[in-house]
Amino acid sequence: MTIDLVFITYNRLEYSKLALASVLADPTEEFSLTIWDNGSTDDTREYLESVDDPRIKEKIFSKENIGQTAAVNEIWSKSKAELLGKLDNDCIVTPGWSRTLSQAHKDIPNLGVVAMWHFFADDFDYQRAKHKIEQFNGHKIFRHPWTCGTGVLLKREIYNVAGPITSRAMPPYWLKIAKKGYINGFYFPLVFQEHMDDPKSKYCQIKDAQSFEAATKTTVGLQAGRYHDLGGRMQWRQEIIRNLLDDPYDPFHYTGWRHKVRSIKKRIVRNFSFCRKNY
Repeated sequence: MTIDLVFITYNRLEYSKLALASVLADPTEEFSLTIWDNGSTDDTREYLESVDDPRIKEKIFSKENIGQTAAVNEIWSKSKAELLGKLDNDCIVTPGWSRTLSQAHKDIPNLGVVAMWHFFADDFDYQRAKHKIEQFNGHKIFRHPWTCGTGVLLKREIYNVAGPITSRAMPPYWLKIAKKGYINGFYFPLVFQEHMDDPKSKYCQIKDAQSFEAATKTTVGLQAGRYHDLGGRMQWRQEIIRNLLDDPYDPFHYTGWRHKVRSIKKRIVRNFSFCRKNY
């Protein structure tokens, strides 16, 4: 199946070099790659201009940071490929990943969004996750209504049905797709990508209060106010993993008044913990 990938950058040149090198590492992977830079102010543009690979279809240098989803909409809305994918400049992918995920799409007609696992191997607990691992036409999918926002593939026809992405981040859009009856989740056995912004990654640049503050311009979680310090960031990380492993894959579990009540309770607990720690 033909694949159109968009690789999005904004500063953090060290990340971009490692991430893009991993995307292009396997010369036998077949895809078309668009590189979109969101107005980087470091040396990212000069580096991207120097990268050469026959699979790179276009390099777009935006004058301003229009955000990830706006860039994705711009590329995906024009694509004629059978599969669409998104890659961020802070993830090192496993070479060959696109073949595995595209084959699953070929064999599973109603597969929606399928992703690489963006945490570490020791974060995954099979005994907790096995209630959500299902087999479809020779492939296993660790189901969840949303996945990470990078290292993913979905069918172009699904994007046409769901329409442009209107959320700031990708997971709400994945949930929208799951509610339409598509199968979302992570390929199993897991295909790994290393999220370099993960606190457990050896590449992580967020190590103290100063780097934490600087990252507010580039890290979606910080921009959204999901956590307020390094401790809160790790706590948020553990909550995401708990959700992925333990909670249902039914998308409607995460909508409606019951979900709102659960979200309010969690927000109260997080804010109380933050206030108690700081005051």
